[in-house]
Amino acid sequence: MQLTDATFAQSVGTGTVLVEFWAQWCGPCHMLSPILDEIDRERDDLTVLRINADENTATARDFQVMSLPTMLLFRDGVPIRSIVGARPKSRLLAELDAALTA
Repeated sequence: MQLTDATFAQSVGTGTVLVEFWAQWCGPCHMLSPILDEIDRERDDLTVLRINADENTATARDFQVMSLPTMLLFRDGVPIRSIVGARPKSRLLAELDAALTA
């Protein structure tokens, strides 16, 4: 699901949500996309959402997103982990699991 500045706060307000900040021109973002789709299908404890940082600059600014891709992990609306850059699925899952068990 694609978020916007207008829908962001409501969409991350409940549960555990991983948000990818991406842009159309970002090659690593496109490489990460199928990995995030897999994680979203496989994990019941996590929702994966995306927001185009070029089209939604207020949210990107509010969360100080300086590099793409950036993923922010939220628990009930509170950011608990920032992950910058593309990663293999196994490494990304390890980082997510570490943040969720902390």
